[in-house]
Amino acid sequence: MSLSAKLSKAVALHQHGQLVLAQSIYDEILGSQPNHFDALHLSGVIALQTGNPSRAVGLIRRAVVIEPNDASAYCNLGAAFNALREFDDALACYVRAIALKPDYSDAHFNCGIVLGELGKLNAALDSYERAIAIKPHHAQANANRAAVLQRLNRLDDALDSCNRAIAIKADFAEAYFVRGNIQLELRQMQPALASFDQAIVNNAGFAEAHCHRGIVLKEMLRLDAALAGFNRAVAIKTDYADAYWNRAFVSLMRGDFEKGWADLEWRRKKFKGRNPKAIRHFPQPLWGGEPIAGKTILLHGEQGLGDTIQFCRYAKLVSDLGARVILEVQDRLARLLAQLPGVSQVIAAGSPLPDFDCHCPLMSLPLRFATRLGTIPASQPYLRADAAEVTRWRARLGERSRPRVGLAWRGNPTHPNDRNRSVHLRDLVGFLPAHYEYFSLQKDIAGTDGATLDANPHIRHAPDEVGDFDKTAALCEALDLVISVDTSIAHLSAALGRKTWILMPFLPDWRWLLDRRDSPWYPTVTLYRQRSAGDWRDVFQNVRTDLIKTFGSTGSR
Repeated sequence: MSLSAKLSKAVALHQHGQLVLAQSIYDEILGSQPNHFDALHLSGVIALQTGNPSRAVGLIRRAVVIEPNDASAYCNLGAAFNALREFDDALACYVRAIALKPDYSDAHFNCGIVLGELGKLNAALDSYERAIAIKPHHAQANANRAAVLQRLNRLDDALDSCNRAIAIKADFAEAYFVRGNIQLELRQMQPALASFDQAIVNNAGFAEAHCHRGIVLKEMLRLDAALAGFNRAVAIKTDYADAYWNRAFVSLMRGDFEKGWADLEWRRKKFKGRNPKAIRHFPQPLWGGEPIAGKTILLHGEQGLGDTIQFCRYAKLVSDLGARVILEVQDRLARLLAQLPGVSQVIAAGSPLPDFDCHCPLMSLPLRFATRLGTIPASQPYLRADAAEVTRWRARLGERSRPRVGLAWRGNPTHPNDRNRSVHLRDLVGFLPAHYEYFSLQKDIAGTDGATLDANPHIRHAPDEVGDFDKTAALCEALDLVISVDTSIAHLSAALGRKTWILMPFLPDWRWLLDRRDSPWYPTVTLYRQRSAGDWRDVFQNVRTDLIKTFGSTGSR
């Protein structure tokens, strides 16, 4: 059989998926002609198809040295680099392929993928649009374009692009999945649910669709159905960290701490690579609850400021086991937590660490201590403001003649649920009884809130006085009440043992459980929950009613 006939036979076998037979012929050709371009190139493609991108890179690199003007070889080399997550090299290959063949739709499409991975969203969008201009019926390019538009917060355009992908390919499960995510972000819950349902109809083993369907149901507080979705997702994909994380959320919210704490450990995989500052790795072992007397342990914060405040209470329990406790926390909390019971040394994150024998993230401590609803360590306030700072605040405020109420209406805008938990001051202020003394506990003022403060001079705002949590804590100690959305200020006030009212969105964070006004984590907290998603009026009205019941309508004392 001639060489060209062998190659034709191998290519035919390759195209029909008979990769082992095709590779055997490519190997035979390379045995006699080690620099045969097609055999090298297509052997590299098989290596990529069979999960060996490193081999693919080696083979296709040899091929493009032999034939440097073959656009498809560069495109496949880019795919191999992409599989290795070597995105800059992948991008260079796709750019070379496009230079050789400007109308190469797949190269433009693959450029879009890599640029998206590199966070260059506008460039990725441009690449997808070039691919679609060349090949208008490229369903995957339309779906990927939709996902990029979503990341650019162009949600209506994203939805249109996704619908075009579905019009091109009616059974395109991935496009229904992307559409469901866009609809979820638009708070179109029933349409999102229908999109995920259709994705599953088209691909019953689509673990991500089962998980995201569960997220929609969780947002709707249909928790049994949400759990079923997460369970199905992890049955299909046993290492699916996002599904375990969401299942933990539901279990903990329902008070099933045994299952919840265990599933919460999957956060270390969920956030690996996404938040390297949170997921820490040390040469010293992770403490798993074994005897620790006489050893030094590093406890470290990993999520938000509120999480650190909530779970630092466990430091004393670790110390009571006979360990010397070092606590690493966010810089803004370091001075406040310096006197935390059970802690030998507090380190601000980013500072050099002393020697230690083992470590544990704060949010893993409830699992280590097998915490259940009845065993939450919440018997007394565990934070204290600096007494001198409190004295200075009280002197500055003067003799108390009216109730003093602190206000925190916005959380960290980067929090994934911030749009649901934060409120505009202008919406709250009309429900606040007149003649009280109000104090802004916000460090930063955003959007229209500055104008609202200017129009309401009875709300005192001194951002320099609440920049560090030790100063904010001292102010909280001088107040009668703190009213806060679900953010770190709420945790701070509650950990100080101050009377704290927390304004809750319809879907609460798991730590506040369900259908209760109190919190087993904080005895001085009262919870005000939305009755329907996005509607704060009942919450604000109930706060107003309770303020008047507590302090009177005029605020005189």
